Amino acid sequence: MNYTLHQLRVFLKITDNQSITKAAEELNLTQPAVSIQLKNFQDQFSIPLTEVVGRQLYVTDFGKEIAEAAEKILNEVDAITFKTMAYQQQLAGRLKISIASTGKYVMPYFLSDFMRKHRGVDLVMDVTNKTYVIESLERNEVDFSLVSVIPGQLQLNRVQLMQNKLYLVGSTRNQWHPNTPKRKIFEEYPLLYREKGSATRAAMEGFIKAKNLPTYKKMTLTSNEALKQAVMAGLGYSIMPLIGIKNEIKNGSLQIIPFKGLPIITHWNLIWLKAKKLSPVAEAFLEYIQADKDRIINETFEWFEEY
Repeated sequence: MNYTLHQLRVFLKITDNQSITKAAEELNLTQPAVSIQLKNFQDQFSIPLTEVVGRQLYVTDFGKEIAEAAEKILNEVDAITFKTMAYQQQLAGRLKISIASTGKYVMPYFLSDFMRKHRGVDLVMDVTNKTYVIESLERNEVDFSLVSVIPGQLQLNRVQLMQNKLYLVGSTRNQWHPNTPKRKIFEEYPLLYREKGSATRAAMEGFIKAKNLPTYKKMTLTSNEALKQAVMAGLGYSIMPLIGIKNEIKNGSLQIIPFKGLPIITHWNLIWLKAKKLSPVAEAFLEYIQADKDRIINETFEWFEEY
């Protein structure tokens, strides 16, 4: 056997994605380069690691066992690197964070200075649906999660970061006359929702129910970006977080429509399990957030107060 650490990393990424194309994207490599690494790795085994049925790649049972072993090897290699840096008085280790999808407009700004200062810290940030964010926290798979609605079923600690404001928005293609009753938006036009489990969807449904608003037609989109593009195209109206539509409001492709009871205001919170023993890296990040959050908000999100 003469496999390399690079081959192990490539193979592990292929097994995670069940796709050479997706693995290449995540590794910032070309698809042919990933295919070559897979072939060179496969050549060292007499048993197939993968198979292609139709156009879909599948990992064999043997391949799954090799992937598990590869993950253990790579974790040990990372541990050696982290220990070396620790002896050099550098903070080193892995920081794992799961965030609700709209949180991608928030969390990077609370990470950038910390990551720049601590070169030995590896960041793993999973951007997903709120339901999966809470599940990953509950299974103790992450150090922290970023949410706008705190789950009641878990014993948690939290640091409140900043406001999350949700407004009724529509495309500027749909010219809404100021004298027309806004209620007609809900009566006569499609409403665009996020998928079930989304905190944004829950807030929107709660508002509509509380105001006893009629709804004409409902459409569901499974990402904030897809929802934003659909609204800009004039497909319908939605209640959306301001944090994700700053540029579209500024360039005039989206408009905020004033409506009584809006904006809905919640807060972004960094949460973690009370029972969790935080790693030195997680402890350092928490100290950084507590000390610098106000500075970051003032420097980065000053525009937020205009609305």
